[in-house]
Amino acid sequence: MSSFPTCDNVSNLITNNAGQYNPANGFGLANTSLAFFGNRLYALGESDLPYSVRLTSNGDIETLGRHDFNGKLLGSLTAHPKIDPETSETFAFRYGPVSPFLTYFYFDANGNKHPDVPIFSMTRPSFLHDFALTKNYAIFTDIQIGMNPMKMIFRKGALMGYDPTKVPRLGFIPRYAKDESEMKWFDAPGFNFMHAINAWEEDDGNTVVMIAPNILFIEHVLERMDLIHAMVEKVTINLKTGLVKRDPISTRNLEFGVINPAFVGKKNKYVYAAIGDPLPKFTGVVKLDVSNGECRGGTVATRIYGPGCYGGEPFFVAKEPDNPEAEEDDGYLLSYVHDENTEETRFLVMDAKSPELEIVAAVNLPGRVPYGFHGLFVRESDLNKL
Repeated sequence: MSSFPTCDNVSNLITNNAGQYNPANGFGLANTSLAFFGNRLYALGESDLPYSVRLTSNGDIETLGRHDFNGKLLGSLTAHPKIDPETSETFAFRYGPVSPFLTYFYFDANGNKHPDVPIFSMTRPSFLHDFALTKNYAIFTDIQIGMNPMKMIFRKGALMGYDPTKVPRLGFIPRYAKDESEMKWFDAPGFNFMHAINAWEEDDGNTVVMIAPNILFIEHVLERMDLIHAMVEKVTINLKTGLVKRDPISTRNLEFGVINPAFVGKKNKYVYAAIGDPLPKFTGVVKLDVSNGECRGGTVATRIYGPGCYGGEPFFVAKEPDNPEAEEDDGYLLSYVHDENTEETRFLVMDAKSPELEIVAAVNLPGRVPYGFHGLFVRESDLNKL
């Protein structure tokens, strides 16, 4: 799973007190994910500004520095911004322990930031690691993991904690909202997600569908990840009646779900997710058909890496990304896999259309790639823009 602000803060305190870095140059770890938008490549961690990076001619990663978008980004940036494949706009947010606990904003195709939209209807600080995007809405979650800054200030407990009395809810705000006046919240009892996979609007104009792993036994997520179970669900929300309906897509322990990026915010059929056995290690990857419930769809392909072999988040790369007629699953699935028996790491390329996610290429790497959080595939043509 992705890093928590508490982990970042503890690491920052240790390295700062040891004199290892100057906090004026940044205080986040930028170790959660990467994003490419506005012709810039960013390393992201939700407790700080994004860090602009570039790939040098010899293959090294060079840090250019923190980027505040000409002073318009006044705080941190989520590690999971959403990029609309049609408009190239980027939608994002930040959250924290002081009001407003949630702030929404977006960037145009050139990377210019639009004004903040503070969400004051988020009445107490919650852990908002990810969100979803549709054609007309940004969708946020208010889960049972929240923040209590006073406990940390007075050393009476951790910043993050589980609240069993809290009812999770989903918040919808128009993508181009100027303020939160049109924000709507819907109770979703028992639905706690850390990572959204995708969401879309149905043709009736009132129904939104979200695909996400629901974290069962969420009370263990901060300390015993091996005890939690992430079950991919299809959640249907009627914006007119407020009815929230949940259906399992797979009862397997799955996280780090991804799709063909061309389908962000659109109705999609296929999801690729890592198999936790238990979390946070991943023993393989599955391909899910989310067009129906589990009894009529579910898992359609599986690749197990082998005894002692563990991978990370998969990533889908289309064979013909600029072809609008290409089939949704016509592409490759990428992942790093480390063999703990031989201490070797391989870069795997799998055929996303094949019934067994057939390995079409496996590259032995000269050194180990540590287990990490999220990844990104960037085309050479985009790297040349940096």
